[in-house]
Amino acid sequence: MSNVIGTFRGVTVLDDIMYVVCERSSTIRLYNKDTFSRLDVVIKVDRMKYPYDIVVCDRQLYVANGDHLYSSPHCIWRVSVDDHSYVKWLSTESTTHRFYTLSVTSQRLLVTSDDPTSPSLCQYSTSDAQLLRVVELPGYMNELFHGVETTRGTFVIGHQGTSQDEEQCAVSELF
Repeated sequence: MSNVIGTFRGVTVLDDIMYVVCERSSTIRLYNKDTFSRLDVVIKVDRMKYPYDIVVCDRQLYVANGDHLYSSPHCIWRVSVDDHSYVKWLSTESTTHRFYTLSVTSQRLLVTSDDPTSPSLCQYSTSDAQLLRVVELPGYMNELFHGVETTRGTFVIGHQGTSQDEEQCAVSELF
């Protein structure tokens, strides 16, 4: 068994490279995905302080970032895996939704919102960061942990709160 040691917040893989974000770090660490050996290259993202999650699609990394430890991420950085250039791609200043976790398809970034008054899934275009839709959750779901879009256009989510028990955790598909 191979291990990578550290306080990691998110990991994603492209080709033979594993990209890792760590708590309280402005860098993205690179590892060989097969051997788990750390590569000499790191990607430095100035002003990224508390990365929370990371995904990759079309050679672009998307990193949810908070402004202090244990805060909800307040922006999403978009980072090129080729030249390591980056831009603050989306921020809570430009949307009414909070950010929590990320998942991605070739054309859409799915962001879970951990707003305690209205948890939801927000779907953004990866080409222009436009909000495409907000998927509202049934009222009995009181916390949203993660979501992914399926190839059928449905959503699989991990959440707390079911129609039988508000404390129960479950995985559900939304149509």
